[in-house]
Amino acid sequence: MRKWKIALGAAVALGAISMASVHLLDMGNLSLNAGTAAATPAPAAFVMPVPVVNVVKKTIPIYLDYAARVESIRSITLQARVPGYLEEQSADDGSDVKKGDLLYKIAPQDFQAALDQAKAQVQRDTATVDYARSNLGRGTELAKSGYLAKDSFDQRTSTLREAEASLAVNQAAMRTAELNLSYAEIKAPFAGRIGRNQASIGTLVSVAGTVLNTLVQLDPIYVTFNPSETDLAQLEEARAAGPVDVDVLLPGDTEPRQKGQLTFIDNTIDHSTGTITARATIGNAKFTLLPGQYVRVRLHIKEQPDALMVPQVALGSSQLGKYLYVLGKGNTVDQRIVSLGPTNGDLIAISSGIAEGDQVITGNLQKIGPGMPVSPLPQQKPAS
Repeated sequence: MRKWKIALGAAVALGAISMASVHLLDMGNLSLNAGTAAATPAPAAFVMPVPVVNVVKKTIPIYLDYAARVESIRSITLQARVPGYLEEQSADDGSDVKKGDLLYKIAPQDFQAALDQAKAQVQRDTATVDYARSNLGRGTELAKSGYLAKDSFDQRTSTLREAEASLAVNQAAMRTAELNLSYAEIKAPFAGRIGRNQASIGTLVSVAGTVLNTLVQLDPIYVTFNPSETDLAQLEEARAAGPVDVDVLLPGDTEPRQKGQLTFIDNTIDHSTGTITARATIGNAKFTLLPGQYVRVRLHIKEQPDALMVPQVALGSSQLGKYLYVLGKGNTVDQRIVSLGPTNGDLIAISSGIAEGDQVITGNLQKIGPGMPVSPLPQQKPAS
């Protein structure tokens, strides 16, 4: 029994020694790992890369933009000048015609007959005048020799004058008949486009009572707009310097379709709207613009030299106003509150807040803030 107890005590002692050795080994491993961790350097902080561009100084055009409406210079209703039956429509509905083109024709037979009758009367009166003039000539010689009484001579003189008057009346009637015959053909008084026919072939048309069609002039054409009275001084100043060029842009366009010049400013301001009526004359050779169409006009009023331009995508907005992020000292972000000027394509003029040598950050704007370090990317060429 005693031997068993001695053996059990020896086993417990050996176990304790073994556990102590394991504990000392784990402590050594912890110390070694701690030393290795202290020797590894911490990773560098991430710096946001940002694209930058230089501020551009350039001369830019200054424009005034307005909503406008297209109007025709001339628009008429086609009507007959003589009554008759409509015989022919020579131009199709909606066709483009030149000045003098035949549009409609009224049956000419009645007018031709009237002209033939007037010509016959002129021929008759011409013969009567010739005889009366010859008779008066003979009477003059007889009167000188005393063989013709004074009363008979005066009668021959009166007959000639009556014949000449009758000839003049019938000559006027012949010209009237010629005009009526020419009116049977309705021709375009100017180049333009006709609309929809309103009188069928065979219709009995009356003078100024039956509408046949409409004709509008399309080239050139008017574009009318309403500048505010605050813009009037700039417009008058631009007109005094020379012709004011006007660009016309259709809805959705970024580049002008047609160009023209400012040709009219009204003499009265509308007190209810504070605007004045102005008008530009636009070349429209391709008939792109039609009366009643709504467009935008852009008036080039002057040039602004030495404007500081930056890309519009670089602009940010806050409660303090518009701002730009500029590359500051040590490649840190510098926020500048700016005042805006006119735009020119993708660029916008900055009136105050930046200088010519500044570098403007144009990308990753949502990921940076004032004072943050950034890594500028290679320079990008700004849009001109």
